[in-house]
Amino acid sequence: MTTSRAGALLVVGDVVTDVVARHRGPLAGGTDTAAVIRTLPGGAGANVACWAADAGCADVRLLGRVGADAVRWHERELVANGVRPRLVVDPQAATGTVICLVDTGAAAERTFLTDSGASLRLEPADWSDALLDGVARLHLSGYLLFSETSRALAEVALAAARARGVPVSLDPASAGFLVELGVDRFLAFAEGLDVLLPSRDEACLLTGLSDWADAATKLSRVVPLVVAKSGADGALVARSGDALARVPAAAATPRDTTGAGDAFTGAFLAALVAGADPGEAARDGCRAGARAVEHVGGRPPPRGRESRDSPP
Repeated sequence: MTTSRAGALLVVGDVVTDVVARHRGPLAGGTDTAAVIRTLPGGAGANVACWAADAGCADVRLLGRVGADAVRWHERELVANGVRPRLVVDPQAATGTVICLVDTGAAAERTFLTDSGASLRLEPADWSDALLDGVARLHLSGYLLFSETSRALAEVALAAARARGVPVSLDPASAGFLVELGVDRFLAFAEGLDVLLPSRDEACLLTGLSDWADAATKLSRVVPLVVAKSGADGALVARSGDALARVPAAAATPRDTTGAGDAFTGAFLAALVAGADPGEAARDGCRAGARAVEHVGGRPPPRGRESRDSPP
């Protein structure tokens, strides 16, 4: 049982509109493929914040950037999930959009087509050290590192948190984008972190190792606490070069794996804020990930209603 303590979770990251297309079997080139399509609020950073609030974190805050086209919808959806949003409206770019192609076969695997739009145009001017007032933990979405302006914002936020003694976590977000950024550049940034939450593939990419448990352990020599996520294979917690715990996945019947890693991260961080040890927090994360794959979209259902309205 965890002991609650005061303190907010601040998430800095992407807020996007997800267009989720669920289809069965291979896409048919040059013709039609039947699908069920929904437009939903998303973004890795926003999803993490919503799952943290769902897991019981009483004060979850989110800094993100959107276009004027959908700011009110995104604000409304975040508030409905118990998150306090601070959304910067970009004067030029539209809200980011991600097309999520979800194969409705047994694994419910998904492929993303990403137009980052305003989400990766966060810049240092959007930051204020006052955002850390009352904050127990800062979480950065890894997507921030994949553009020059938002990477500069991440560096400013990380430095401010370290100056205040606020622990900082990061989810690498995308193996494909990591390749473009470069492993060495990512690891140079990661040296300032307290917690790293990579997927299985990201951990292996960052270390050059094929075994994800070995990869997580090796990464924990760079970042003190590493929690590697591997879907149906659960999670592995490593600290300072030692494997601490291997946590099994919770049973689930997947419908859509979009946001499962975000759900894990949000519940994990909420547990840490509440005083849980990393192993306990990882178990909470696995349970949230199992819940996430059993419904469509990357967020928990908003409080008081089961479905979301589409943007105007």
